[in-house]
Amino acid sequence: MTAGPLAGCRVVELGGIGPGPFAGMLLADLGAEVVRVDRPARAGEPDAGGPADVLGRGKRSVVLDLKDPAATAVLLQLVERADVLIEGFRPGVTERLGIGPHDCLARNPRLVYGRMTGWGQDGPLAAAAGHDLTYIALTGALGAIGDADGPPQIPLNLVGDFGGGGCYLVIGVLAALHAAVRTGRGQVVDAAIVDGTAHLLASTYAKLGRGEWSDERGVNRFDGGWPFYAVYGTRDGRHVAVGALERKFYRSLVELLDLGVDPDRQHDRSAWPELRRLLTKRFAERTRDEWAALFEGTDACVAPVLSLTEAAAHPHLAARGSLFARDGVVQPAAAPRFSATPSSPGRTAPAVGADTQAVFRDWGVRFPGPT
Repeated sequence: MTAGPLAGCRVVELGGIGPGPFAGMLLADLGAEVVRVDRPARAGEPDAGGPADVLGRGKRSVVLDLKDPAATAVLLQLVERADVLIEGFRPGVTERLGIGPHDCLARNPRLVYGRMTGWGQDGPLAAAAGHDLTYIALTGALGAIGDADGPPQIPLNLVGDFGGGGCYLVIGVLAALHAAVRTGRGQVVDAAIVDGTAHLLASTYAKLGRGEWSDERGVNRFDGGWPFYAVYGTRDGRHVAVGALERKFYRSLVELLDLGVDPDRQHDRSAWPELRRLLTKRFAERTRDEWAALFEGTDACVAPVLSLTEAAAHPHLAARGSLFARDGVVQPAAAPRFSATPSSPGRTAPAVGADTQAVFRDWGVRFPGPT
């Protein structure tokens, strides 16, 4: 029996890449029954099921060729029995297939129809191709990340695809589900990566409006411009992250490093070049792990910069079980955590189409011909 706060919620996910599957994984982690509708060709792709298909965990997979009217008729049967549908095609694709919002809501007025795109359902670029990098470039997020004397730095695809995209799709779906409970009516959720990324910049825009943020890279509080909120190299070629923003944390930092500077001059910008020089020189004197041992448990807000594989072994993450290994694949545990309805990562992603007959049986769906 599925556990978690979304137990009993049925989700149909039209198979895709990136933020849509991530949203489906998150809903599955929260306890929803997620059925991923895959295209026949996906069966030969390298991430099609199995332990390494982390975004497919907790789901069941059926295969439908949505270019076949008989298959779209089956999908509409699934829609009748679902609470949520999520899709990540370009605007207009599902409409042309006969499974757009109008078609689906006509069959199930309570349905939440979640749409995941980069540019959104309308606007001058709605029909254009794009990827995480192009979306965050247009919002200003990419231009704000990096050193003052270097190019913008790519923050993986965390800011766009997963932060501004998949997470906002889930937020929208949950809000629309809540509204459906109250009103009995479903609706369309237009989750665009450009919208979500812009929304993530709310605090930065507030600082810009107050004159506390300069619209240039690498000179601000959270972009490495302040010497006590920055990354420094260590003797072994690794790095430590320093986040001693508050006065008491900064005092702890300079005392533990024995820098010989006046902690009360923390915000004297004329002293910052020398402070950065001293911090650079001091951190280069020891290895990353030696510094980690010194600062562990202190209020100086210094942490070792770990690799992905190192992170899984860190005592704090290990104690919380933030990451775990399954069949040799390290992956994140379910998040957030709940006191009364615990969530958990579901089973390993099935092979494409492995659950077709079982899902049709369980959901009471008829397919008029071979699947």
